[in-house]
Amino acid sequence: MSLNDNDVVIVEGVRTPFVKAGGTFKNVHAADLGKTAVKDLIAKTNLDVNEVDEVIFGNAGNPADAVNISRVVALGSGFPLKTSAFTVHRNCASAMESIATGFDKIKSGTLSAVIAGGTENMSQMPLLMSSAFVKLFEKLGSAKTTGQRLGILGSLLKADFKQIIDMVTTSPMAETPYKPIISVMKGLTDPFVGINMGQTAEILAKEFGLSRLEQDQFALRSHQLASKAMKDGRFKLEITPVFKSPDFKEVISEDVGPRESQSIEQLAKLKPFFDKATGTITAGNSCPITDGAAAVLLMSRAKANALGYKPIAKIRSYAFAGLEPERMGLGPAYSTPLALKRAGLQLKDIGLIELNEAFAAQVLSCVKAFESKEFAQNKLGLSEKIGDVNMDLLNVNGGAIALGHPVGATGTRLVVTLMKEMQKRNVQFGLATLCIGGGQGGSIIIEKEA
Repeated sequence: MSLNDNDVVIVEGVRTPFVKAGGTFKNVHAADLGKTAVKDLIAKTNLDVNEVDEVIFGNAGNPADAVNISRVVALGSGFPLKTSAFTVHRNCASAMESIATGFDKIKSGTLSAVIAGGTENMSQMPLLMSSAFVKLFEKLGSAKTTGQRLGILGSLLKADFKQIIDMVTTSPMAETPYKPIISVMKGLTDPFVGINMGQTAEILAKEFGLSRLEQDQFALRSHQLASKAMKDGRFKLEITPVFKSPDFKEVISEDVGPRESQSIEQLAKLKPFFDKATGTITAGNSCPITDGAAAVLLMSRAKANALGYKPIAKIRSYAFAGLEPERMGLGPAYSTPLALKRAGLQLKDIGLIELNEAFAAQVLSCVKAFESKEFAQNKLGLSEKIGDVNMDLLNVNGGAIALGHPVGATGTRLVVTLMKEMQKRNVQFGLATLCIGGGQGGSIIIEKEA
């Protein structure tokens, strides 16, 4: 490894446990999850908060009471008022964007120390009123007499009855005039092509000829590897516990999603969710909606040396790339060649890969795209394939199908998990990559410090 004072290094990284939406974290604000991660990062590094120039956090849900959630996290974690903070949003890669932005600011010499990360509480993404309900409430607010108000309230009662019928008789995905809109489902629907993320995975499954069994087997692999990693204590160095009560009696210290008892027979019983007639994407071979947070401390090598830190990894490069929104799951196959080129590496040089498991079909399609010369030539303008993927080096501790995917936090979680595992295995180069709703891919390549 060549050492340069201008290198951007990762001093340390942590994350909270990841918990399925509607579970233990349902009443924990996303800002509090973020503060938990940042406070532990400060404690682990014995960091003087006055040494940090900026706090950059990713978030996709944007809570109404913490729109610039990065600032809320920063002040709540003990940073002085002078420390600036801002929030970034790149859908699934929001927390990877925070690292990329921090990298650029440090690499340019503008800053020397940045806390980057992401947080998301998908449990608290709200139900939205339909336009029909909004109009009724507007009329109620402008009513002049008691009689007018009673008439409007009568309309609301009728609307409520209609809503109940709609909720019972229509698909969860359907929108009807008086049915509340599930904001998380709305957010996971692409506005350009009008289909949701699960439907984009169905497109890839069909185009790459992926069977239901292949997808379920990959999902089972994720649970088995994640369960083994938990049992072996491989996540302990990256997870900080979340205390849910002031007396510290209720503590969450492990991921909730992995199921050691998961079986292929159980997965096979689940019905397709997005395409009920001919689909293969189920709740079992998709990532669950999840709550969680993660954070890393980035510094220039000069700054880290001056403060006496021994970094864990150096950021070699990153890249984002766009593609068709309806094939968004292939994003890593577009961004990774760019990141490899910028790092001066080839895929065969990469010793570990963390590829986010939005859907089993999406990961398996990426693997096929990486290994296809035809894909490289037709889609990327390359003469040769990106490279062969050694499945023994991919998501070695399981992935989001088991652990979960809190949209605004996953990008940082991938990097934290990757660098910790690179340390344990003495691997020189690692790749963290993910697909991004809207038709993008993001990739970061890191190098283990000597």
